[in-house]
Amino acid sequence: MTTSPPDQNLPKQANAADEGYQKDLSRRHVQMIAIGGAIGTGLFLGAGSRLQIAGPSLAITYAICGLCAFMILRAMGELVMYRPSSGSFVTYAREFLGEGAAYAAGWFFFLNWAMTGIVDITAIALYIHYWPIFGDIPQWLIALGALLVVGAVNLTGVRYFGEIEFWFSLVKVLTLLIFLGVGGYVLLSGTHVGPYAPGAHLITEFGGIFPHGVVASLMLIQGVVFAYAATELIGIAAGECENPRKVVPNAVNSVIWRIVVFYVGSVALLVCLMPWSAYHAGESPFVTFFHKLGLPAADSIMNFVVLTAALSSLNSGLYSTGRILRALALGGSAPQAMSKLNRNAVPYVGIGATLFIYLIGVLMNYLYPTQIFEIVLSISSLGILGTWATILLCQLRLHKAIRQGRIARTGFAMPGAPYTGWLTLAFLLLVLVMMAFDYPSGTITVGSIPILALVFYGGWMILKRNDKESDSED
Repeated sequence: MTTSPPDQNLPKQANAADEGYQKDLSRRHVQMIAIGGAIGTGLFLGAGSRLQIAGPSLAITYAICGLCAFMILRAMGELVMYRPSSGSFVTYAREFLGEGAAYAAGWFFFLNWAMTGIVDITAIALYIHYWPIFGDIPQWLIALGALLVVGAVNLTGVRYFGEIEFWFSLVKVLTLLIFLGVGGYVLLSGTHVGPYAPGAHLITEFGGIFPHGVVASLMLIQGVVFAYAATELIGIAAGECENPRKVVPNAVNSVIWRIVVFYVGSVALLVCLMPWSAYHAGESPFVTFFHKLGLPAADSIMNFVVLTAALSSLNSGLYSTGRILRALALGGSAPQAMSKLNRNAVPYVGIGATLFIYLIGVLMNYLYPTQIFEIVLSISSLGILGTWATILLCQLRLHKAIRQGRIARTGFAMPGAPYTGWLTLAFLLLVLVMMAFDYPSGTITVGSIPILALVFYGGWMILKRNDKESDSED
């Protein structure tokens, strides 16, 4: 195995993007960030409504989208093996695609996490209000308290971020393992779940794998694929990892098995324990199952799990946007103040900017109807697609440079490259097209692309003008 030596013949900004950071993330931190990023509230809460639409074929949909997510991770993994960087895809885009692409990729990513965080902070308050003991505490105070705690963790140091993210991810993993263990025992023992005898016969007796047709399952792809958002965070975390070239390949490869077991396996088990029609939108299918088994505390347990998932998302958003904004600033694609680190080697200005956006989001929650937040969350999907597309394009350029002999092999090549990269890009384009037919949120999201393009272009022109003025003053 040969690897290209790091930090040779790279732009000045590429090296600067990693200066000052502490390598305080351990192997277990990175592995849990990789696993936790692939497990979110989309599985715990969203699977109930999706089973109503797709039935047992939801497992196939999760598998297709999971394969896409895995290929994006493998593309990211090869880029990390080439050169680990906390600037991640922004740094890679700057090197392989140019500063304009780095600018677009970074701000697309910020758009995603800014919008997602607005929803997360509101969801945290709602989840805590579920328990009567907290009912008298104003919702805005709970949201603010959670924001201050997670913000303090991120500003204190990367090891504290890694530690809290480890435990958040562990809660999600253990919850799914408990379900798989209990559900597997019920299936093998033949224990009735309410009036139903478990088994594969529940699939055939209730309309088969595609009870509403193949088209219904295919249309669900444009929503399911975003359940895997945040898997790309491993690329950012690698820049502050003790030994990224040793840790990242194992962490990346383990994700595909987690997808198969946790997503595909959980859905397959759910539809063998009870008919797909027994699960409902608005209630976690895991809660439905445990209720039928007579576990009265199922609601509270699952509420705690989704609370940790929302806190994990908020924690990851603050961590990642701080690093990405700093990488943008070092290349002149964001205000220079965002390049500053505090004494704990944390990009505090970038994190502070994200915290400010989240505070505005909390205020918006009291000024506008809930529907606004559905649209806000939908718009964040453009940020995810933009980020993933950038990762794939950078890997394609890296692969070309390796094939031409300009860069040494990384030892962790993307399987089937370059064809798998182009196929995954085509899949993301298909998702975007399908979103246009999802009225109203998806249609509004796709329709907002020209507006976002104008905003991004305006920001780019302002930054470039400021750079010219600075150069002339010097």
